[in-house]
Amino acid sequence: MSTEPTDADAEANADSGMATAARVTELASDLGSTIEELDSYQRFTEAKRAVENDEEAQQRIQEFEQLREEFMMARQSGDASNEDLRELQAAQEELNEMPVMAEYLEAQEQMETELQELNKMISAPLSVDFGEKAGGCCQD
Repeated sequence: MSTEPTDADAEANADSGMATAARVTELASDLGSTIEELDSYQRFTEAKRAVENDEEAQQRIQEFEQLREEFMMARQSGDASNEDLRELQAAQEELNEMPVMAEYLEAQEQMETELQELNKMISAPLSVDFGEKAGGCCQD
């Protein structure tokens, strides 16, 4: 009797792999749907939408991004000063203090915290941190 795999064995393994992949896809989809139903996710998406629809917030975001880009270029060329950095930080604080932005940042932080906890729960029994990296190589 031969111990080499047959075509039937290969087909059975392929069928099993496809069934497993389908189940994993279903579980992932269910998890995504459940996350969408969380109050924190709803709050986050509403806050994000509010920022996207707020003309003043969008203008300040653009101004901040322009200032940040200018600072990064000045830093790369060695021309950035501490005053430039303070100006950038002040612009960021001003932006973040806008009520619509403050709500967005708070909702984002809450959502990220909950997703980190979820990652810990998923990863704990598996001894793998999927939120970090599930690779084939060892990491220190």
